[in-house]
Order: sequence, then C-alpha cells, then structure tokens
Amino acid sequence: MRALLRLLLVLDNVLYRYTSLAAVRYGGGLHPKHRLTAYHDFFARHIGDGERVLDIGCGLGVVDGDVVTRTGAFVTGVDHDAAAIAHAQQRYRHDRLRFVVGDAWTAAGGQTFDVVVLSNVLEHLDDRVEFLTTIRMKIAPRRLLIRVPLFERDWRVPLKAELGVDYRLDPTHRIEYREREFRDDVRRGGFAVLETEIRWGEIWAVCAPDRG
Repeated sequence: MRALLRLLLVLDNVLYRYTSLAAVRYGGGLHPKHRLTAYHDFFARHIGDGERVLDIGCGLGVVDGDVVTRTGAFVTGVDHDAAAIAHAQQRYRHDRLRFVVGDAWTAAGGQTFDVVVLSNVLEHLDDRVEFLTTIRMKIAPRRLLIRVPLFERDWRVPLKAELGVDYRLDPTHRIEYREREFRDDVRRGGFAVLETEIRWGEIWAVCAPDRG
C-alpha cells in the first residue's frame, strides 16, 4: 500500500504541473489565479495614493500594472529576468510605473520606498533573513507586503513529505512555510507582522519595521 500511495502522490504532482500549464494557456498566457484568487486586491488595499512602491521579483509585471491604476501609487518593478521585464514594459505602460532589470538594490538607486512588495519571492531564497534585513536597512520601507505558499495548505503536503515525495508547488522553492516559520523569518529580519490572511493555501501578510 505504501508503494501505491507514493505512486499516486507522484502522479498528483505531475497532474498539478500539467494542469498549471494548461491553465496558463486557457488564460491566454496569464494564469487564471490572478483573476480567481483576487490576490491583487490584497496589495492594492494596503497601498495608498502617492506612495512609492518597490515590487521585488515582479516577473511579468501583472500585479504592478494593476496596482498603479487602482491606487495612484508610483511603482517600480524589478526582476532579474530580462525577458519578463521586456514583456512588462511592453504590456504595462503608465507614467507612474517603471520596470528595471536587476536586483532590488540597483532598482532602488539609494532611495527609500514607502512599500516593498514580495509576491512569491521569499520561498525561492536560501538567505531569507539576510534579504529581509537588507531591505530594512537599505530601502527602509514603512510597510512590507508579502505573499508566500503555506505548507499547511492540504493534508497531502505533509503526507508527501512523510513518504519522501516532493511536496513543493515549484521545484525551485527552498521552503514552503508553516505559519510559525514565516513569523520567525520576518522577526529575525527585523520586521513585525501586523496582519495576516490565510487564503488559497498562502500567507498574505502586512509587516512593518520592528521598532521594539
């Protein structure tokens, strides 16, 4: 029974990957999760008119294109993927929006930002605490808006881990968070968690520099 269960869970992973690829095609190149989970609303709700926003790891720029029109903020999106940034620059054009190829520190150019967005970024990093600490020291945001995958999203996740099957949503993930692990990383990076929403198997969090 153990061997059969492992096989079924491996097949579950394969099905998930191909379902995701098919969903992107169904969405015309954009994953339907942007529309169905409405996670853009979380970011827009916590960004005010006129605020300066740095979106680190912006990818194709979908969130930024939405936020800049809904909030009146000044948004900079940065990503190492030059092809993704080229797509973003062509698809989303606005006088309060810019996209930069490179890292966060280059994009910031020594300036501070009111808000830093990390949407599905932390889980890809090994040096998460150091990364958060550097954001706090170099960019000095008043708020940090974070979205990460939750380990405790489904009973099959710990079962896969128990049986030695890859439980990650993406093979490039270095972690998929238990809530206590997430809070610990944020705290060690010098931020306090002000608000969390647990939705769609993810943690959505509003954080601020810990002044205590």
